[in-house]
Amino acid sequence: MKTISPTVILNLLRTVMDPEIPVLSVVDMGVIRHIDVTDYVTVTITPTYSGCPAMNSIEADIKKCLIDNGYEKITVKTVLQPAWTTDWLTEHGRKQLLAYGIAPPQGSTSKRALFLEEETVPCPQCQSKNTVLVSEFGSTACKALYKCLDCLEPFDYFKCI
Repeated sequence: MKTISPTVILNLLRTVMDPEIPVLSVVDMGVIRHIDVTDYVTVTITPTYSGCPAMNSIEADIKKCLIDNGYEKITVKTVLQPAWTTDWLTEHGRKQLLAYGIAPPQGSTSKRALFLEEETVPCPQCQSKNTVLVSEFGSTACKALYKCLDCLEPFDYFKCI
């Protein structure tokens, strides 16, 4: 087994991409909660929501990444507390979403919950704020479908959770 360092493991996990949004690494997604290195490498992950169908694939991809890089004793542990929030997306991840054509979450979940603010979601294509919600659900349950009233393009919005 190679020298074990949490930083080395974290850097390796930056190459493990979310299966539903292939431009986001699991690190940028914020699902990696902890890396413990003893005789084993234990990676603790938190699903974006409790029924997320991508978590089994993410766990398998994490194990494959570490095995491919010479680590043999690996455990991936899933925890539900604290619950994942879009606040855990990295700034790099938000930029990747936008470049991919998905509007990133707007603002912080804590402020929205307090003030029940209506969301203004800028179009990822033309940046117009003249957009309208078409459906609470987009291509996946964690996204909503919007339409830009200026460029007329439909787009996914990664919901602020």
